[in-house]
Amino acid sequence: MTVYLLHSDRNYRHARRSLGVASDLEVRLEQHKRGRKAGGARLMEVIKDAGIGWRVARTWQGGRDLERRLKGWHNGSRLCPICKAEARASRMCAPQKRRLWVVA
Repeated sequence: MTVYLLHSDRNYRHARRSLGVASDLEVRLEQHKRGRKAGGARLMEVIKDAGIGWRVARTWQGGRDLERRLKGWHNGSRLCPICKAEARASRMCAPQKRRLWVVA
């Protein structure tokens, strides 16, 4: 089985990522593309209906126990290499605070 992390092009309300598990990843991704609510992927259904694109950000070999453990962390952005890269880029582009040195 494969545990997968999907990253949306933009947020849907508060959600940006979806974590799931599949015995056949290709079939499961095709179901997500079609917006089929097979196996409780309601988030992916509404993301499709809202016209939001998504991509596979990361996969792990493992089953439902690994999926539950990763979901239990409640911190998908730390698992997602796309989110990490976006955060790094925004930090690099942010204006730097200037320090004023006072010499007495």
